[in-house]
Amino acid sequence: MTLKFHNTATRKKEIFTPLDPANVRMYVCGPTVYDFAHIGNARAIVVFDLVYRVLQRQFSKVTYARNITDVDDKINAAAIEQGVDIDVITEKTTAAFHRDMAALGVLAPTIEPRATDHIPQMVTMIKVLIEKNHAYEAGGNVLFHVPSMEGYGALSGRDRDEQIAGARVDVAPYKKDPADFVLWKPSTKDLPGWDSPWGRGRPGWHLECSVMSREHLGQPFDIHGGGLDLVFPHHENEIAQSQCAHDETLATFWMHNGYLMVEGEKMSKSLGNVVLVHDLLKRVPGEAIRLALLMTHYRKPMDWTEGRLSEARAQLLNWYRLMPAESAADESNLNASDLEEFDAALADDLKTPAAIAAMNSLADQIQALPDGPERNAKQAALQAAGRHLGILQSSKADWFQWLPVDFPLTASKIDARLSDRIKARVEKDYAAADQIRDELTQLGIALQDGPDGTSWQFEG
Repeated sequence: MTLKFHNTATRKKEIFTPLDPANVRMYVCGPTVYDFAHIGNARAIVVFDLVYRVLQRQFSKVTYARNITDVDDKINAAAIEQGVDIDVITEKTTAAFHRDMAALGVLAPTIEPRATDHIPQMVTMIKVLIEKNHAYEAGGNVLFHVPSMEGYGALSGRDRDEQIAGARVDVAPYKKDPADFVLWKPSTKDLPGWDSPWGRGRPGWHLECSVMSREHLGQPFDIHGGGLDLVFPHHENEIAQSQCAHDETLATFWMHNGYLMVEGEKMSKSLGNVVLVHDLLKRVPGEAIRLALLMTHYRKPMDWTEGRLSEARAQLLNWYRLMPAESAADESNLNASDLEEFDAALADDLKTPAAIAAMNSLADQIQALPDGPERNAKQAALQAAGRHLGILQSSKADWFQWLPVDFPLTASKIDARLSDRIKARVEKDYAAADQIRDELTQLGIALQDGPDGTSWQFEG
């Protein structure tokens, strides 16, 4: 496949040609571990997990670095609010992040560097920037001097006024320029801090990714990814630091996923509409959440709704119904031509809606075919397409017998009710048997009577 991705830096779709085809390198901004991941966080992680999967199919080696930000003022605030050590917050939240993303079918990155493991390298980069007159010390801080870099703002396309208005740091009297941003800031005794030539302190947020990407991928590398909200100031500032310190381009491709709304509104704590992956997983399978995130093209804005989630779950139910009774289709029967439409969609800037449409076309063909080699080949193709998207990974039995966390019956209790129904039918107490079926149906449990007995499925 010839891969084409939209490059934020050039504002156009380009053929992806890696710097070193023997080792494709990608860096993606990971979580700041102060709270559970919300669905907006998950969108970026799932999108770049898909990029990773597509690259792995095309190239023999892909090195994927996704960082953990474990030093940040939000973490400090959470630790103070909960009255615990900062390490307690970061370890607990990192573990929760890993569990939630694994439930969404997200592969582990090749490397997962943590900011706190790279403080000496950050201090070294700051020294280089000061020596090259791109940074200065003032008011106990070290700041990057934005006017010292020609072309600052090229990634985001922001003009001078927008740069100042959009900066995350406050305009302060000690700054040489209002757009200058912090590389190092002082820490009081109650905050995490490290010794440096400028006193005990901690790094600014933007610095860590410049250091960790260079440390683990070198510079330049192939793809830098993240959410659209990171283009300015975070990624703009990464470029400034890295290029001014090392006189080299940071990355050749910049990829960004679009914004996410919730039921037509901006997601925010003040509106009380923050959707946590941790909570969603209690009531829907992770594959349904993942598919819902992939139903919109990654660069477009997405409206997260209950309807979208229900649609994704129904779509998966249909595909799983078409899978063979055993746990997996035999992919040795796979015809590559059956995946041409699907593969072409993903190769063209990850057109997931078109890829899903190709899977539905396969599903229609399966439904129209009798049992036999041709049907088996189509089933194998549908399963392979799902695997490439990170879905259809469960056995058929596990998928249909998944239950929400607060479901009133366990799987064993459902089995016991089926036994009661069988007994009632043997005793010709059909009213009792029908009552049990009705009870289970009201709970979303569908029963299938067959020559081998009765099985059940949770259909929600």
